[in-house]
Amino acid sequence: TALLIEYGFIDNPSDVVKLKNNLLDYVEAVVKAVTNYIGVPYVSPEGIAETTYTVQSGDTLYSIARKFNTTVDQLKTINNLTSNVLQPGQVLIISKKEEIPSESYTVYTVKSGDSLWKIANQYGVTVNEIIELNNLGTTLLQIGQQLKIPSQEPKPTYYTVKSGDTIFMGNNE
Repeated sequence: TALLIEYGFIDNPSDVVKLKNNLLDYVEAVVKAVTNYIGVPYVSPEGIAETTYTVQSGDTLYSIARKFNTTVDQLKTINNLTSNVLQPGQVLIISKKEEIPSESYTVYTVKSGDSLWKIANQYGVTVNEIIELNNLGTTLLQIGQQLKIPSQEPKPTYYTVKSGDTIFMGNNE
């Protein structure tokens, strides 16, 4: 079995920009669709499983909620549903990826003149760490955009043991 996927055309400048800015999102969407099609759980690049279900004829939100031990309200919230109407073939997210604990990042609001490099240097992190934590498809920022900045763990302090030191006293000099 072969699978052909066209993301865009190289001679279309608009497609080229979209591909440069969103390629990883496109690739992940294809992997997610294929795993759903063959009936295996999707596992994100972070290694967190996301359960999905393809609606069958006769399914209701209530029957799906009971099947997966959740609630109708939870299904509606996760899937941004405004009604209880379902269509056969519709893919529902049953459980969402776990959020990164807020203690592990600081929220920064982008101001005029900011760049990822400038923000990364200000917080002592790398540009790639900011990109990964925020799932950014581009390095372009917008004023007012909120970014998660990884919290830095304190750097260890090293001490060279000298003759006469004890574990309780440190340097006896």
